[in-house]
Amino acid sequence: MKYGYFFYVIMGFLSGSILFGRLIPMIFRGVDVQTESEDGNPGTFNAFACGGAFCGILVLLADLGKGALPVALCARDLGMDSWMFALVMAAPVFGHAHSLFQKGHGGKAIAVSFGVLIGLLPLWQPLAALIFWYLLFVIVISARSNTRKSVYTFLAFAVTVMLTVPRRTVLAGCVLMSGIVIHKHCLKANAAYRRGEEWRLE
Repeated sequence: MKYGYFFYVIMGFLSGSILFGRLIPMIFRGVDVQTESEDGNPGTFNAFACGGAFCGILVLLADLGKGALPVALCARDLGMDSWMFALVMAAPVFGHAHSLFQKGHGGKAIAVSFGVLIGLLPLWQPLAALIFWYLLFVIVISARSNTRKSVYTFLAFAVTVMLTVPRRTVLAGCVLMSGIVIHKHCLKANAAYRRGEEWRLE
């Protein structure tokens, strides 16, 4: 049984490592968002900004899908009861943040995190929690630092799932995901600070 979970961990990591935010604008618009965008992040925001609405929508759907697919398939085939399921949830997020195909460099892993939580449906509480905090911190609450807003979003999300999600394996996966996203944002912010730049959300 555990070997089956390992398959989905590897599947999630490999799918997460495919940076559609860079590939799709390059294929359809001949634009490399890592060189053309202000922050070089291969994510949904820069796909919209550099490739237009068509590329942005494709990237968003692809990033959601690469997070949702391995999680949904694993939940269907093996269930959510093993602690290995937490690693299945974290794998696409880690792959996006530290892409195997980009020598460990990747994006901020926001869209793929939403995708992972979509893969948990009909377990809806984690997805609802992230949507709530994302809208609150990114859209409603005004703050100068986008990085700080993302960190606050995922910290609040982690605390919320601790209080609302009884399934411990899913809770562990949500905490792992939050840690990966927060760590990636801190790495990006630190690099930007050294260059005197301001980072945006993907």
